[in-house]
Amino acid sequence: MGLERSWVAGANVAETDFPLNNLPCGVFSTSGDEPRCGVAIGEMILDVAGLEAAGILKVAEDPVLDVPFWNDFMDLGQGAWSGFRAALAELLREGSDHRAQVEPFLIRQQEARLHLPFLVSEFTDFYASRHHAFNVGTMFRGPENALPPNWLHIPIGYNGRASSVVVSGTEVRRPWGQIRPPGAEAPVFAPSRRFDIELEMGAVVGQASRQGYPVTVAEADAMIFGYVLLNDWSARDIQAWEYQPLGPFQSKATATTISPWIVMRAALEQFRVATPARERPLLPYLHEPGPMLYDIALEVGLTPAGGRETVIARTNYREMYYSAAQQLAHHTSSGCAMNVGDLLGSGTISGPAKDSRGSLLELSWGGKEPLAVEGGTRTFIEDGDRLTLRGHAQGKGYRIGFGPCAGTILPALADPWQREL
Repeated sequence: MGLERSWVAGANVAETDFPLNNLPCGVFSTSGDEPRCGVAIGEMILDVAGLEAAGILKVAEDPVLDVPFWNDFMDLGQGAWSGFRAALAELLREGSDHRAQVEPFLIRQQEARLHLPFLVSEFTDFYASRHHAFNVGTMFRGPENALPPNWLHIPIGYNGRASSVVVSGTEVRRPWGQIRPPGAEAPVFAPSRRFDIELEMGAVVGQASRQGYPVTVAEADAMIFGYVLLNDWSARDIQAWEYQPLGPFQSKATATTISPWIVMRAALEQFRVATPARERPLLPYLHEPGPMLYDIALEVGLTPAGGRETVIARTNYREMYYSAAQQLAHHTSSGCAMNVGDLLGSGTISGPAKDSRGSLLELSWGGKEPLAVEGGTRTFIEDGDRLTLRGHAQGKGYRIGFGPCAGTILPALADPWQREL
């Protein structure tokens, strides 16, 4: 498939994240207006809530786009999803007879404020990149014991906090927590000094499952509405003290940043790739009926306060060992019900090369190998640093992008219990 040409400004430029082939879903507002649903196209945002209210776009019997989230639309199911994309393509395609009707509902992206694109029902984070798991395990247990015995059999994950999920551009304050200094017998309560990123993709669940009824991998794939970039900020020094025996807790609760646009699964179909050959046979319920990963190029940029950006890592979503569909199917295997608006973090995505590692923990090898950045070096994130995740799938003459997933680190509070007046 080649570029689908549109009459909208900037939509036919090869470098745009948002050609007509994409049509990702977000929530935006302009000065004096309430947040509402919009779709990115070229340099613009199409006010689909306005189109729905004007009767130009009919999605359901009752309005579903006049709210600051896409959950109601997702709940309509795959028929509505595909019909929506087809209707938008008809309105926006080059040569469309609807241009005069639609053009008043376009807003420049630079004039809009972006919000969380959906109400996050629950958040689950996984640990499903083999390179990442091997690197981290090697640091702490040596290469011979790097992977836990269960890792090649099961998508390992933990339940996070939906309240921690924020949209790109939200500032993140360095957290306080319990930390045990090297050689000390007891912990101290102090700001994290080993604050880190995790380069991930997030799968957005668009259809619910029933309590007590697991779903297959194929059914799980069909339940996924779309994908976002995801940065699961991590306080490694807090994590090192707290994670045994139940895993991460406060070390991952500071913030989880996602990109503002949900790229619908349909836009990624032609970029599907298979998960890697299995080192150990998976149990039948995790078998995949076809390719379940995507060829999505990913990168991380670090910009010091007042400085220029250095790209510190490049990798690809195809490096994952377990797909989002496998993770979702496993999540339901106990009978756990999934809800519309659930968010599944892929886990840190790392490749085989040193510069393809998806966290500073790996890039600096636990702080032992400082990383060169503009104006200095880094082992972990410093105050004022801005971290930006980017990703796109490359087509012939176009790409399917997600927009930036960025956050700037604020200094820890001088007193964590201080209250702003």
